Amino acid sequence: MQSRRWAEVPVPYEAELREIAGRYPQARSGLLPMLHLVQSQDGMITPAGIEACAEVLGITAAEVSGVATFYTMYKRRPVGDYHVGVCTNTLCAVMGGDEIFAALKEHLEVGNDETAAKREGDRATVSLEHIECNAACDYAPVMTVNWEFMDNQTPASARQLVDDLRAGKEVSSTRGPTLCTWRQAERVLAGFDDGLTDAGPAAGPASLVGLQIARERGWSAPGLDTPGSSLAGHSTTEGAPGSSLAGHSTTEGAPGSSLAGHSTTEGAHGSSLAGHSTTEGAATGEGDD
Repeated sequence: MQSRRWAEVPVPYEAELREIAGRYPQARSGLLPMLHLVQSQDGMITPAGIEACAEVLGITAAEVSGVATFYTMYKRRPVGDYHVGVCTNTLCAVMGGDEIFAALKEHLEVGNDETAAKREGDRATVSLEHIECNAACDYAPVMTVNWEFMDNQTPASARQLVDDLRAGKEVSSTRGPTLCTWRQAERVLAGFDDGLTDAGPAAGPASLVGLQIARERGWSAPGLDTPGSSLAGHSTTEGAPGSSLAGHSTTEGAPGSSLAGHSTTEGAHGSSLAGHSTTEGAATGEGDD
């Protein structure tokens, strides 16, 4: 039996799907934002949305479905008006992320990637998911609401947050604008401006410590006229020729290689992997004379 094609399952957002595809030299490069648009309209990835994306891009529904099922941001069942993510990766976990996630599961009476039942008096629904690293370790433990950050959370603050969301209260990200609904956030991820790009700080103090130290010590990046070459944002000089990998350099005076930001020298024969070195001369790292 032949499967249904998109023409038989029309969607009201076809024009915007084609607009997204038209942004790219290769139309299929637009598939990820197109899937976010589907979610902004349907609340999840639907069969009709998959067929529509496939038709616009000239690929199969299986190819679209393969992408939609690979990334956890694409949902195959409805989520809440506010989708809450709790980072449970290493640093956030040891700083309290596991405790926060456990507290919210009990408070909302849900499991991972489930939506809490709407109670009498609730104005919005909330769903819960544990997330593997929000790339915000400087504010651990962190949560997100519709992908906006909520920094330095505790079990008590997390419970209060979801209660406020369910009650329909206005809640703002700790570093951004007032939280919008899941569908509104998905439309932004599809590439449609909501006018709130500059509504919050670009970065907080914890993220800017390195910049502050550099200014206090008068550090600056080398100018374009500095002899040498630059790889990964760091340079080597002609006076001590060498190479730079992962932001650190080696020199011919002490020839060696650099892996993961650390270097080795021929004077103390060894290698460096993930920032730790070994030597042929001694396990302590001191080479033979």
